[in-house]
Formats: sequence, structure tokens, C-alpha cells
Amino acid sequence: MSSNHILHILNGQVMDKHFSETNYLEDERNIPFNEAMCVGKTLSDIFSKKFSEIRSMVHHVTVDEYTKITLQPLQPLLNHEFERVELWFDADMFCQINYLTILAWLDQANHQSTITLHIVDDHFQPIEHYTIRAQGYYELYKLVLMEKTMPDSINLAPLKKGVELYLDYLKEDNEIMRFIQENLHLSDDELTTKLFKNYKEYGLGDLQYLDMIKKSRLTQQK
Repeated sequence: MSSNHILHILNGQVMDKHFSETNYLEDERNIPFNEAMCVGKTLSDIFSKKFSEIRSMVHHVTVDEYTKITLQPLQPLLNHEFERVELWFDADMFCQINYLTILAWLDQANHQSTITLHIVDDHFQPIEHYTIRAQGYYELYKLVLMEKTMPDSINLAPLKKGVELYLDYLKEDNEIMRFIQENLHLSDDELTTKLFKNYKEYGLGDLQYLDMIKKSRLTQQK
């Protein structure tokens, strides 16, 4: 089978840039998934117009900006320009919730071929891989991202851990917020640096941490 029939989906622009600069996948086709699905509301009709409206509000951008940043790179996926899919995602919570969304869409689209999931380390090197089918992930997506409920079982060990961290992260009194509240004497930059170091398994970015710090400071002022 030609490599043009394989679509590699990468977690975000940074990984996409690294793979392009190093020619890691050679001439194979790869696209980034530029999202942070662990943050904010979502919708059951994945990548629909209404989905874009909701997610653009979450990220404080216009629908046109969201379309350009997130949906345009995904057009080969949305247009079914592939026979096989390979996913490249980190082990952290941020990435696990992102690829759950992709698997849910593939499930919703009735994708039948096997999918290779590559879990990579901080340097984008593969550390483990799984061969899976897009079956049951749409229901899992709805249960986790919409109902905020822990499923009875999740077969993929990294995904199970990611979902557990995600549901804990959604709690107002989660371990990250407790750490922030105990260290509000630090500047935003100092606190963000410590959060990156202490909570790598969440995979959150500076925007998410700064939002949590802001929320904690406002709570303290009341």
C-alpha cells in the first residue's frame, strides 16, 4: 500500500514541526491536531459547525480562527483521504484526551481499518504502540468529555490513566489547584515553572496554568 494512503495524526504544531524538520516520517502524510480537548465544553457531533462554535468560545477565538488553526489541518481526515490512520501522542493527560476525540470521530465515521497508536516521550521518540480499532470510542468520548463520568473499563492503559487525571483535573479542589493556593506568594512565572516541573503527567500548557492561577488569586481576594 502506498504511504499516501496512510495518514499520520500528530498531537499539535510542535510535534508536527519536529517531524517535518527531522523528516521523521520521510514522505508520508502527517497532520497536526491543534486542540486542547481537556479544557472546556464540547459536543457530541465532533468537528461539526456547532462543535467549532463551542470550541472557539472555549479558546477565546473567532470561529474563522478556530477553523484555520484546528479544522483546516484536519481536512485530509475529515475528507477521508486515507485508508489507514496512525496516531502519535504523548502519554500525558492532555494528549490522551485529544486522541480520544480523534478515535471517537473515526468511530462515529465507521472507520473499519486497524489504527496504530504510538505513545511518544518528551523528545517525540516512540516508547510503546498499540494496534486498535475505532470501536466503542464514541461512547467513551460522550461518557468522559460530556458526562464527566469514569467508564467501567478502558482497555488502553495510557488512556485509562489520562481519563483518571482528566476527571480529577475537572474538580475544583484538585491537586494542581491545591498546589497553586499554597504557593500564591510566587509570581505567575515562578509558579508556572513549578507547575510544569511537578505536574508533567497532565501535559498542560502555560495558558491553562495561568488561567488556574488567575482563578485562584481571584478566589483569595474574595
